[in-house]
Amino acid sequence: MANPHDVTIEACGLWFLPVPLRNPLKFGNEAITHLTSARAAVRVGGAGGRTAVGWGETPLSAAWAWPCALDYEEREAALKRFCIRLAERLPAQAVSGHAMAIGQHLIEDRLPALLADANRERAPAEPMPLLAGLVCLSAFDIALHDAYGMLHGLPVFATYKPPFLESDLSSFLEPAADSGVSFAGRYPADFLRYPRPDTLTAWHLVGGLDPLEDGDRTGREPDDGLPVTLAEWIARDGLRCLKVKLRGTDADWDFERLHRVGAVGLRHGVEFLCADFNCMVTDPGYVCAILDRLAGDDRGTFERILYAEQPFPYDLEANPLDVHAVSERKPLFLDESAHDWRLVRLGRSLGWTGVALKTCKTQTGALLSLAWARAHGMALMVQDLTNSMLAQVPHVTLAAHADTLMGVEANGPQYVPDASGPEEEVHPGLYRRRGGRVRLDTLEGPGFGYGLDRIARTLPRAAKPLD
Repeated sequence: MANPHDVTIEACGLWFLPVPLRNPLKFGNEAITHLTSARAAVRVGGAGGRTAVGWGETPLSAAWAWPCALDYEEREAALKRFCIRLAERLPAQAVSGHAMAIGQHLIEDRLPALLADANRERAPAEPMPLLAGLVCLSAFDIALHDAYGMLHGLPVFATYKPPFLESDLSSFLEPAADSGVSFAGRYPADFLRYPRPDTLTAWHLVGGLDPLEDGDRTGREPDDGLPVTLAEWIARDGLRCLKVKLRGTDADWDFERLHRVGAVGLRHGVEFLCADFNCMVTDPGYVCAILDRLAGDDRGTFERILYAEQPFPYDLEANPLDVHAVSERKPLFLDESAHDWRLVRLGRSLGWTGVALKTCKTQTGALLSLAWARAHGMALMVQDLTNSMLAQVPHVTLAAHADTLMGVEANGPQYVPDASGPEEEVHPGLYRRRGGRVRLDTLEGPGFGYGLDRIARTLPRAAKPLD
């Protein structure tokens, strides 16, 4: 007998919102000056003919999701076309169930085929990778989860258990063979924090191009009354955690950057650092050497590094590096490599000890990776993709329920401070960091608690109307 709480996707809508960056943001060898955010609406139908509409949003960060030699504008246009394809094709999937079950079906069974079709039609020199496909799908998957909660009049995080979700995690996940872990009789809610906290420690991103102190100014910085240097940001927002973008190809530069950021942070009360090597490292010895040099020459900075993030290439299966030497020095977190729980499992076997979750790789996938990692003793973080507007809400809500190692990354106030005006009117604590924290106590009600009826944003013309 079907679960009376099950839903089916009936229709999808899609809008593209341009988001200029206040400062260039560097990913690997590429710096971007603007983003496009994809906002999706999903209408679901449930028992008794009831319907509800949910919303999701994701930055289409082509530099992060699809690093290659193709022009940024060409990649972004391809991502937008693929979002339109998803909006047109997803309602045709005659699948009913919990949002998690439908999301898994879309990720496992539909996305690879749709991605293959798109690449075959375009025959690009650089095919769109799975990560880019997940970023496009995530707006719809988040909207699906929101719609599920809206239909049942509950916060969506209250539905990740029976009677709403009847299938336990053994239907979704397989444990590591050597772990003794079983997912039978366990649900996503078993690995989440309830009640969620209403405030979270905010991490600030120190980009590779960001000035640290007044002597680093070039004269080309924005003159808009907002902080420019790292020292100014720390003072204004009361920051205590800094994520430091590194090159991964220049050991002396990376060491000096960590040393300088550490010194500025120490003078201003920063407690924790994260070293983000931008997926550019190919030899674990590179990271070990920098950490060892810090341990010897700058012990204070070394001790404040809470973890290292994704030093090594995106494709974990093609680059199965043994990274135990790195994780013996500092916790080592998967990010771009952790497309799904299977890759988290592979990463654990290679020596990775934590996972940086991102809602831009789908809410469904984030929850499954979270449960797998938590069951196997891996630490968690929730990382940003320069989220603004609605994208910020599922991002911080996931972090609040995930019980992360330390708070949540929140770099929207740095790079897109003007993008979220209407949303900030309703949720002021989400889009400005105060006392080193973000607040989510204004998020309430069913779904993700957006409060869309109170957000006075006018959307551009729909790329695909919600029929």
